[in-house]
Amino acid sequence: MILRSAAMSSSSSRSALSALLRRNALGRRQRRRHLPAVPLPLPLPLVLRSHSSAAAASSGSAWQPRRLEERRDRPRDCDYDHDHDRDRRPPIADEPDYDTLGPTSRLNLFTAINSAMRTAMRTDPSAIVFGEDVGFGGVFRCSQDLLEEFGRDRVFNTPLSENGIAGMAVGYASAGGTAIAEIQFADYIFPAFDQIVNEMAKFRFRSGNQWNCGGVTLRTPCGAVGHGALYHSQSPEAYLAHTPGIVVVMPRGPRCAKGLLLSSIRSKDPVVFLEPKILYRSAVEEVPDADYEIPLGKAEIVRTGSDVTIVGWGAQLRTLQATCDLAAREGVSCELIDLRTILPWDSECVVSSVRKTGKLIVSHEAPLTCGFGAEVVATLQQECFFHLEAPIQRVCGYDTPFGLVFEQFYLPDEKKNLDAIRRVMDYSK
Repeated sequence: MILRSAAMSSSSSRSALSALLRRNALGRRQRRRHLPAVPLPLPLPLVLRSHSSAAAASSGSAWQPRRLEERRDRPRDCDYDHDHDRDRRPPIADEPDYDTLGPTSRLNLFTAINSAMRTAMRTDPSAIVFGEDVGFGGVFRCSQDLLEEFGRDRVFNTPLSENGIAGMAVGYASAGGTAIAEIQFADYIFPAFDQIVNEMAKFRFRSGNQWNCGGVTLRTPCGAVGHGALYHSQSPEAYLAHTPGIVVVMPRGPRCAKGLLLSSIRSKDPVVFLEPKILYRSAVEEVPDADYEIPLGKAEIVRTGSDVTIVGWGAQLRTLQATCDLAAREGVSCELIDLRTILPWDSECVVSSVRKTGKLIVSHEAPLTCGFGAEVVATLQQECFFHLEAPIQRVCGYDTPFGLVFEQFYLPDEKKNLDAIRRVMDYSK
C-alpha cells in the first residue's frame, strides 16, 4: 500500500518505482542465466514430452493427448460410449468363466498384480506406471521387470510425495492417458487426500461432464502384515468410501486381484485399489494367463449357507473362511460374501442373503467405530428389519492405534468371529 500510494502521488515517484521493478526483473533474469542446469532425475512422462507430428506419423503408435477443442464435443450424460471417453471398454456385467480362459499359472498376489499391469500396458499404449521405487519393482516387487519391457517413458520413479503422485495421475488422466500410480503404503495415502477428494473425485462433476480423470488407478498396499505396527498396518477403506466420485476395491486373492485390477484400470471412473499386503506372498492360486476382467460393484458369494450371513473383504476373507469351517463342525451353515468393491458396494447381494438366513455378521480389520461395516449394518437393518432373527454383529479391529506387540490381540481372528456366530445362533434356540 505504501508503494502504491507513493506511485500515485507524483510522476517522479512512478518513474522511480518503474525503474526499481525493471532492475529487479533484470537481476532475476541474470541470476537465472548463471544458474547451473539441473538435469531432471526422472524421464518425463508421455504427456509432458513433445512429439513431432512426423515422428508420430512414422511410428504409427505414438499416443498423443487430445486437444481441448477435440474434447469439447463429449456427451453431457454419464453414459460414455466407446468412441468418446478415452477408448475405454464398457463396464463388465458378468463374472468370467474361468474354465474357458485357457492356460493358468500358479501366482501369488504380487505376481498377479504384475501380470495385470503388464497386460494393461500391452493393450493400452497410453498406460504408464509410476510411484516411489517402482522402477526397480517396488518394495513388494509388484512392478518387477516392467521397466525393462516398457522403458523409462512408461515406468518411472517419483519423489516421495504422495500428493504429487496423485496430482500427476489426475493431470495425466485428464489429458486422456491411463495412469497406474502406486502409493507405497496405504498409511501414507493421507497427504494425497486433497488430490483424491477434491480433484480426482470431483473432476467430472464440477466440469458438467465435459472432462474427467477416469483413467486414474491408485494402487496401494494396506492392512496388517505381522510386524507393520502403527504406520504400516492401517486399513483406510472407510475414509475413502466416504468420497462420492471414486471407486474403492480390495481383492481377497490373486485370481480376483488380476481381474479386478484390469477392470479398475479400464474403468471410466477413478479407482483406489487397496492390496492386502499380507497376501502378496502368502496367497497363491491358479490364475488364468488370459486377459480377463471381473465386474466392479458386484460381490461374490464365496460359500453358500442357510443359517448365518458373514460379510467381509480383503485379507479378512481368509480368517472368515477358516471360521466357517469351524462353525460347520458345530452344525452351523454359513454363507460367506466377499464384497470385493467397497464403493459402490453390492447391497442387493447381501440383502438377498440376509433375507434367507435372518442373521448377519460383518468383519473387517479396520477399527470398529465408523468402519465400513457400520454402513453395511445400517443398510441391512433398514432393508431386512422384519427378516432379522438376531442382532447384527460386527467383529472388527479395536478403536486404538495399531500396536506392534498387540497385533495378535487387535485382529478380529477366527475365535472372535466364531463367538459372534454362536451369539446369533443362540437366538434361534
